Parts: sequence; C-alpha cells; structure tokens
Amino acid sequence: MTDTSNDTSSGTGEGIIASFHLNRYADVGAMRHMAFDRPVLGRTEGLVFWRLLGTGRGRSMTLGADLRRWALFAVWRGEGALDRFLDGSPITARWRREAAESWQVRLAPLGSRGRWGGVDPFGPAPAGEKRESRGPVAVLTRAAIRPARLVAFYRSVPEVDRLLEEQEGCLASVGVGEWPLARQATFSLWRDAAAVRDFAYAAAAHRRVIERVRAHDWYSEELFARFTPYASQGAWDGADPLARLAL
Repeated sequence: MTDTSNDTSSGTGEGIIASFHLNRYADVGAMRHMAFDRPVLGRTEGLVFWRLLGTGRGRSMTLGADLRRWALFAVWRGEGALDRFLDGSPITARWRREAAESWQVRLAPLGSRGRWGGVDPFGPAPAGEKRESRGPVAVLTRAAIRPARLVAFYRSVPEVDRLLEEQEGCLASVGVGEWPLARQATFSLWRDAAAVRDFAYAAAAHRRVIERVRAHDWYSEELFARFTPYASQGAWDGADPLARLAL
C-alpha cells in the first residue's frame, strides 16, 4: 500500500472515530471473503459498529455491481483500536497481500441523523456542541429502500450520477450496499462543507429526487452522516483523492 497520508491534525484521541476502507482485487474471487471476514470482525476489540459492503459501478447507488471491489465502514472506540486492527488483523494482512489497489481514510464524526440497522452508529453528540469542518468533508448516506419503491428509486439514480459528475466540489464518490438492490449507501468526499450544501440544496435535480423520496416515503430507514477526513492512505482509482488538499 502506497502511503499518501494526509494527517496534519491531532485526530480525535480516544473518542469515537470511523474509518472507510476500499479494496480492489484482480478478480471476483475476493467475494468469498465477505462470509469469512464477518466472524473475525465480530471478535475485533474496540470495533463498535461495522458493515462489509459491496460496491456499484457508478458514483452513487447503481444496479450494476463491481464484484472486484469491496468496502468496509467501521466505527472504533478510539485511535488505538483502529491501529491494532490495521497492524494485527488477518483481514488487513490479506488486503496488503492480495488487493490490487487499496485506499483508506480516518474519519472524525461531525454529525449524523437517522439509524443503521436500528442503531445510531456514532452515539449522541455532547449537548450544545456544534461541529463544523473548515476543510474537506466526507459524507455517508444510507437507506433501506421499501420494496414497492425500488423501481422509482433506481430510475432516479442516473440523474443523480450525472449531477455528481458535474460537481467540481465532489472529489470522489462510490455507491456501496449491504444487500443487492434494497439496502444501499453512498460514500463521498467533498472539497468543503459549502460544496456539500450546494449539491444538497442548490442543485435542482437533487432537490427533485429528495422531494420524491419524502412525498412517497421511499425509505423504511435512513442515515446521513458527515465527517472530517483527517488521514488517508493508498489509492482510489489510481490516486488518493485527498492528496492534493492540505488536511
């Protein structure tokens, strides 16, 4: 793994942090690890929430799956827990040994709303605390789509993908999911908080999709979370999307 670490902050000490790991393999055989990695992750010390995720071929949630690329989203009880996982887990040893390309980032939670599998992965923010990022922002959006709304949802995806391609402030984005079709998410990196707001509120196409989601109750569960990405390493589609930014 090529080290392109961008860590100029002090991190978050022993507070809750998150991480996102994206690995591409040379062939589809890596799919078998989805089953074998689950019990290992379940026994990992300091790992308070995790999801193994497949990836789509577009920048948002698509019908097409990329069977050579897999992701892990994880929430940790402090930096030490993540360091021990990266240094000593058989999962990360296999990433280093077998992945054709790997990228990972450490994430300090800024705020979230909603649930994932019935729980809040990050816990409540301290009362009265308002956290903002002055630099790049990572965004995780996740939804459990009602079966009756699947067709409408996937008809909206190409429009959102085109809009993401047009956003200068979007550094990278990938559609990920737990189950085929019905439980989907997007992980994206943005230049700053203003770029996120422009996409969410100023882009007419995106506003139309959100209006349809609310009006027709597409989701049985959803989560929206923002993070400060404070250290990244490796390559995502040939480069670290955060490398040119001063974190």
